Amino acid sequence: MSGVAALLFLLAMSPSQNRMTDTGGPGIVPFELTGGQHRADEIMAEWGADGKDAARESLWIDFGFLVAYGTFLTLALRAARDAAAKRGWRRLEVLGAAAVWFGALAAGFDALENACLLLTLGGAGAAAPLMATIFAAAKFLFLAGAIVYLLAALAAWLLDRRPTARTT
Repeated sequence: MSGVAALLFLLAMSPSQNRMTDTGGPGIVPFELTGGQHRADEIMAEWGADGKDAARESLWIDFGFLVAYGTFLTLALRAARDAAAKRGWRRLEVLGAAAVWFGALAAGFDALENACLLLTLGGAGAAAPLMATIFAAAKFLFLAGAIVYLLAALAAWLLDRRPTARTT
């Protein structure tokens, strides 16, 4: 259900994303990674009022998206770690002890990033876009880690298709 919800939230953000790019400015990801006030001001100027409104809309919808993808990734990572334990894949099991947190951490950093971007759109000052970039980088790092772990678990499963031991 959380995976379906994530897809639905992603689709819900699409119109606001299109409105941002229709202004001639970039989408939301370059805004997440501005690195500072100067570039954030440039993007907001390119967007104009309609693009800024679209960015706000996208960010508010993203709060639902991050809950959904954070839940989905956490459950998927736990399932992969548990499968590794049942199959005796010690390295994946040990790595999974940390990896199970990656989805929740990514979602948490995404929420902090969104808050900073909303403050930036409201004219909060130079710290907000810089903090948004730092939080976005952390989010992408944990998302990448989650994906790598899930792909490694999938590869291990495909290479080792023996039946799991049943416990009674």
